[in-house]
Amino acid sequence: MLIAELAATSAALAATSRRGEKTDRLAALLRRLTPEEIPAAVAWLAGSLRQGRIGLGPSLVRAAASGAHGATPTLTVADVDRTFDRLAAMSGTGSSGARREALGDLMRRATAEEADWLSRVLLAEVRQGALLGLMEEAIARAAGIPAAEIRRAMMLGGDPGAVAQAALTEGRSGLERFRLELFRPVLPMLASPAETLDEVIGRLGAAALEYKLDGARVQVHKEDDEVRVYSRLLNEVTVAVPELVASVRAMPARELILDGEVIALKPDGTPHPFQTTMRRFGRRLEVEALRGELPLTPYYFDLLRRDDADLIDASLEERAGALAEIAPGAIVPRRIVSGVAEAEAFFDEALERGHEGIMAKAPGSGYAAGSRGVGWYKVKPAHTLDLVVLAVEPGSGRRSGRLSNIHLGARDAGGGFAMIGKTFKGMTDAMLEWQTKRFRELAVGTDGYVVHLRPEQVVEIAFSDVQESSQYASGVALRFARVKRYRDDKTADQADTIESVYAILRGQVGKKRVRSG
Repeated sequence: MLIAELAATSAALAATSRRGEKTDRLAALLRRLTPEEIPAAVAWLAGSLRQGRIGLGPSLVRAAASGAHGATPTLTVADVDRTFDRLAAMSGTGSSGARREALGDLMRRATAEEADWLSRVLLAEVRQGALLGLMEEAIARAAGIPAAEIRRAMMLGGDPGAVAQAALTEGRSGLERFRLELFRPVLPMLASPAETLDEVIGRLGAAALEYKLDGARVQVHKEDDEVRVYSRLLNEVTVAVPELVASVRAMPARELILDGEVIALKPDGTPHPFQTTMRRFGRRLEVEALRGELPLTPYYFDLLRRDDADLIDASLEERAGALAEIAPGAIVPRRIVSGVAEAEAFFDEALERGHEGIMAKAPGSGYAAGSRGVGWYKVKPAHTLDLVVLAVEPGSGRRSGRLSNIHLGARDAGGGFAMIGKTFKGMTDAMLEWQTKRFRELAVGTDGYVVHLRPEQVVEIAFSDVQESSQYASGVALRFARVKRYRDDKTADQADTIESVYAILRGQVGKKRVRSG
């Protein structure tokens, strides 16, 4: 199949908000793929790469996509997938130049439309609505299999492309091999955000509360003395965490699949920032030195398998009981509550000990791997800052023709602005229309992609936290930033300062409490 067909389908998906039409279009395309093309095409249409990260930065991708292109479509799915395989395999001296050359050659063979779409695939900016839930429905429709069976296989298989290939080429019988298996990690269950503790307790009644840790999510598999550790993205990270391997190997069970987080703690027991914990996962040749300098503490909160018993469909209450038997000293702090006052006390306790907030779970909930399962909620403090829009990027998909992704700046001591992040989240259609007109009035230049603005427009941004970042000269970036509203009642010299941002990072600013109402 030609890449042009995938790009055209992606554009058609972005142009409609009707879920049924999206599903029909995706299903029709899936039926036309050859068996070998299915894994890559499914990944791309769901906004990811089959190969995972392949070492291409935004500037390199955009430079390659902005060059000369072919006049007619010739690139196939197989052509592009082979190139991505080559790019993923490149390493060592000279690899940067080799990547640039290989990507440039690919983009020159593509038409302008194909190059634009491939660049968005590479930068994880495909926003046509074909996320995993929609893809599951399309696979089910294309294969003539109930959607619940596809979702179950996705949950246990951890690889949408492999599930799609099995369903489309073998039918229902092909899904039988997707079972909970040792050393084949499953996608982690996720929690839905909640605004208030009133909301959570109102929905759940009695709730199992846990500290929400800002660590690295891990899934640990054990069979006899063999232990392997996987990341949130299902990459194996065993070599980086020898202390986890040793502790799980000593647990009183022959087979285990554990879900939890590891976190680096300070001498007083409070957590280091997330980036500090993640240092343990970036230096494979310095594991023992880092282990001594930055030991990791595991906190488990779920158990999916114990010996011959699969617990994935058991209630949280049953899973927690089994977990307490095999890992009593390594369980995330947990409390069962039935009222808002009890929940607030536990929330206070978690914050005072330096953690992000709390998780609230229905005691009867099963484990819905790979999705935001009903019955799991996260409640965190919220920050807001008034920042200045420094630049903006054009939108894509449904946002084509409008200015979307805004660059955010805080006032610095020199009278200028320090960039601390970007966001396209939280924008309504009306807001997009307004800001497109407004930012065209403020534009002072462009590099061909980013539109630079006079620093005048103030925007109120909500975010979860601040993290250290080498991406910006300020050294910091906002996490999970989203637009709340534009502030026409404030001028740029009334925006928040970079020192306010640093203070949040240092924990010197009290967090807005997420409480009742």
